[in-house]
Amino acid sequence: MAVVQKIYANALFEAAKQKRHLDEVRSELREFLESVEQIPELRELLLSPQVDPAHKLGALAAILADADELVRNFLLLVTEKGRAAELDEIVREFDALVAAEEGVLDVELTTAVELSESEAQRLLGQIEQVSRRRLRASRRVDPGLIGGFVLRAGSHRADASVRGRLEGLRRQLTGSGRS
Repeated sequence: MAVVQKIYANALFEAAKQKRHLDEVRSELREFLESVEQIPELRELLLSPQVDPAHKLGALAAILADADELVRNFLLLVTEKGRAAELDEIVREFDALVAAEEGVLDVELTTAVELSESEAQRLLGQIEQVSRRRLRASRRVDPGLIGGFVLRAGSHRADASVRGRLEGLRRQLTGSGRS
C-alpha cells in the first residue's frame, strides 16, 4: 500500500476517533463503496477524467448531503485530490486501523475442505485463546492444501497444512532448507 493511502486513512481514523464516530464512518464508507460498485453512473462520475472536476464535486456533495460530515468531507477531499481510484485501498487501511483500535485481528483462514460453521468457530476460538485477540475471519477453501489449514494475518502466515509440511520435508531432504 502506498504511503499516501496510509496518510489519508490515518487522518480519517484520527478525526473519526476524536469525534467518537469510528463505527458511523466505517459503516458509511462501506455503503459508499458498495454503491460505487453497484451503480455504474456513480463509478463513472468518480473515476472518469473527462468529467469536469467542479461538476464532479458538486454532484458528489449532493449525493453525500445526508452523510456523516467526516465522511462527506473526506470523500470530497479524496475526489478533489484525484485519489478516488485509490478509495478501496484507503478504506481497507482505515478498516485495519479501526480493527486494531478495537483489538480485533483480521485473518484469512484457508482450509483444504469446507468447514462447518461450528468447526470453523471451534478452530478460530482456539486461535483467539492463544492470541488473546478477537478475530474477524474470512474463510476460503484450497483443496491443494491436502489437509490442515493456513492462517494469514497481515503479513504473518501460519501454515499447518499437509502441503506445507511436505514442502518443509522436501526442503530438508534436498538440503535447500538449511541456513
